[in-house]
Amino acid sequence: MKAVKLKSFLIVIQSFFTTWALMKAGRMEPGNLLTLAFFLLIFLFYNYEDKCLQQYEFDRKKFLYKISGFTAVLFTILYMAVDSPKYIETLTSPLFRLGILIAVFLGFVFLFYRLLAFLFMFTTNKIRLNKLLFSDLYNEQFQKKSIKGFFLLHPGLCAFFLCMLCWLPYFLYQYPGIMTPDSIVQFEQVLGINPYSNHHPWVHTMLIKLLYTIGYQLTGSMLAALSFYTLFQMCILAFSVSYFINTLKLCRINPCICILCTLFYALIPYHGVYSVTLWKDIPFAAAVLCFGCALMRFVVMPTPSFAGSQTPFLNRIRRRQQIVNWSIYIVSGLMLCLFRSNGWYAFLLCLPFLLIHFRKKAKNMYPVLFGILVTVLIIKIPVMNAFAVTQPDLIESLSIPTQQISAVLCNDRYLSPEELDLIENVVDLTYIKELYNPYFADNIKELVRAGDQSYLETHKEEFFKLWLRLGLRYPGDYLTAYMHQTYGYWYPDSFYPVADAEGVSATSLGVSHTPLIRGPLVVKGKEIAIKLGGILPLYGILWSMGAACWVLIFCIGNSLIRGEISKLILYLPSLALLFTVLIATPVATEFRYVYFLVFSLPFYVITTLMPVSDPGQASRHQD
Repeated sequence: MKAVKLKSFLIVIQSFFTTWALMKAGRMEPGNLLTLAFFLLIFLFYNYEDKCLQQYEFDRKKFLYKISGFTAVLFTILYMAVDSPKYIETLTSPLFRLGILIAVFLGFVFLFYRLLAFLFMFTTNKIRLNKLLFSDLYNEQFQKKSIKGFFLLHPGLCAFFLCMLCWLPYFLYQYPGIMTPDSIVQFEQVLGINPYSNHHPWVHTMLIKLLYTIGYQLTGSMLAALSFYTLFQMCILAFSVSYFINTLKLCRINPCICILCTLFYALIPYHGVYSVTLWKDIPFAAAVLCFGCALMRFVVMPTPSFAGSQTPFLNRIRRRQQIVNWSIYIVSGLMLCLFRSNGWYAFLLCLPFLLIHFRKKAKNMYPVLFGILVTVLIIKIPVMNAFAVTQPDLIESLSIPTQQISAVLCNDRYLSPEELDLIENVVDLTYIKELYNPYFADNIKELVRAGDQSYLETHKEEFFKLWLRLGLRYPGDYLTAYMHQTYGYWYPDSFYPVADAEGVSATSLGVSHTPLIRGPLVVKGKEIAIKLGGILPLYGILWSMGAACWVLIFCIGNSLIRGEISKLILYLPSLALLFTVLIATPVATEFRYVYFLVFSLPFYVITTLMPVSDPGQASRHQD
């Protein structure tokens, strides 16, 4: 009886602190009646969750608690790193400020710990999930023609055409495609106005040039020629969706789930806008999804057998499937390395883990991985040198360090005369306070470019030591600068424009926004579709980079709790890419930099819920 009373008392205390945290996060006053509603709802949920966990039978239950606790603390620290100044902005007493922060911290940890434990309790119930995820409908024979039968036979094909159909209005309205200043820079290289540069991936520029050249030879129109590439990019994006849906079909995933995934890609407006935007980030996102799906087929699905009692017809089909899978794996791997600079570094980070994971399939996997590596090196060095492609300058990859040093200077911290002299050999410090923007590194990079960047290149070691010394001396400034520069990618409540680019940026190259459909209905329809992401609750989560980041972390934690370590290789490419963004991003809130993360959201969720080896799956593949 005493134990029951103590447990109830602890739940009351936890509910009180959680209510306090939500009150501060919601910017409510203590007397707001909603705080009472929060307290009652939280108390009821905590009681219910406690009873469910007591009845829950799971051999890795302690691991569930540990992962939930660690993730809750990590999320709380990062969430409060951005939001906490607003909790104490009216307080002057250091003791009161500290007390409020501790109370809110405890409240959030209790809340996120219990929510995560409750979610993990559901996502580790393999028996229930298998009934939800898998379907035997694919084994039914549909003799008559019907939409249902056609979708079950060709879900990938249906997904491809549905995406193209839903994205078609964006193509017609934004004809020949959305071109921002970055797109114009690449187009100038396509036309030969400027020399080739790998600042924007040269291989992507060459792809635009190839499609543009074909289109111009066929039509003689610059607009029509550009639209050839736009349509090709739409097809690449739709193909990646099709390949993902086909992968789900091969895994016997419920057709309803396949339909929901297809609608996510076809109907969410930013997919339509990005499909017609001439950025390297769009085909790159498609490559990340295809690369992940190919890995999924190697990891989750059993390798088909081509011998024994199999009919020659089935053997040919499965052999063809394997050829297609390997081809997509190779092409998407090359795109991963060549369509964004950070993709190359992410591949190098993944390579040792891929080699270790697939050591038992070394005969097939190793030549492919090393083939991708060698091909990329050949393109990056001799081929680009042959075409006189200039590489990005040094300062382009130093956004975070330059922002941190700039923060120290703007805060008027002490630097020795030698340290100041070293910096002044590169930049004029007169304008640094005026140009420094804690959320945008390009101003400082341009200031460096206007100075003597060659001095920086010849004194890399001295500047690296300076960066380390200042970091040790002023860790608070460095941490704050880093948080300001990256918060958009991990903080789930930040606002930033998504898919708001439109038309063709001002240029004298002879191309302009020439919509094939127009009128107030079209303009308002597009405007409302884009703005709904910032209005509707729950739906707005799909527009959040920070939320996508935490979904990925949740999926990794869930795989660890389930003991399915081999699944981690599926998330490794995205995790490595996210890491490269977080150490080099020039902008704090640029959705396209992590569009690959959002584009692969359904992939993360479904793979973490699937078993590594579904009982009976192999036999179903033999049917």
